[in-house]
Amino acid sequence: MAREAAAEFARLAAAACAARGAFRVALSGGTTPRAAHEELADPRAAQARAIPWERVHVFFGDERQVAPDSEHSNARMASQALLRHVPIPMHQVHRIRGENPDADRAAEEYEEILRDQFRLTGKELPRFDLVLLGMGADGHTASLFPGSQGLEERERLAIATRAPVEPAGRISLTLPVLNAAAAAIVLVTGAAKGSAYARVRAGADLPVARVRPQDGSLLWLADRAAAGGSA
Repeated sequence: MAREAAAEFARLAAAACAARGAFRVALSGGTTPRAAHEELADPRAAQARAIPWERVHVFFGDERQVAPDSEHSNARMASQALLRHVPIPMHQVHRIRGENPDADRAAEEYEEILRDQFRLTGKELPRFDLVLLGMGADGHTASLFPGSQGLEERERLAIATRAPVEPAGRISLTLPVLNAAAAAIVLVTGAAKGSAYARVRAGADLPVARVRPQDGSLLWLADRAAAGGSA
């Protein structure tokens, strides 16, 4: 699964750079994408060597309200598994300032970064070349949890949210931003997520099921444990 995700990442990066000169990706946090990040960071992997890293611009789908050196930080995980191992210029890595004690202000600041980097005006949405997402056992994605009012947000690009587990404070991109992407990949691993994955396939209205790019592609990649042996 990690190899498939890395190969698709590389394909999309090459296509975006050829068409527009840059590849803009929003990375996921949590444990699920780590293997894909490590695959991309492996200099022996063909897909890693093919990526024009100097043209890659990195953003994040969400962040915990913690310091960037915290073991819970999504930016720290991405740095350890991928970013410190590839030649992406540091000014092209745009993290969410989870250390800000005011989560609403952190979300506003990230929205300002998105508007600046994508040169947005009015109610325009950023169009990522790829949004890489995971899925929790409860069906959440990014930091959009079941029952969250944030699922209904239609105006903001980034919002402060609360998780049912610690660290509870989160900052997340909103569904309109995720669904404006040119491509989205959802990674699902482990038997603990099998029930939620089955529910999504059966049509349940879980947060991750609301990720449906309006003018883009959606790829689900699940391992056999999550898919009940059928992946």
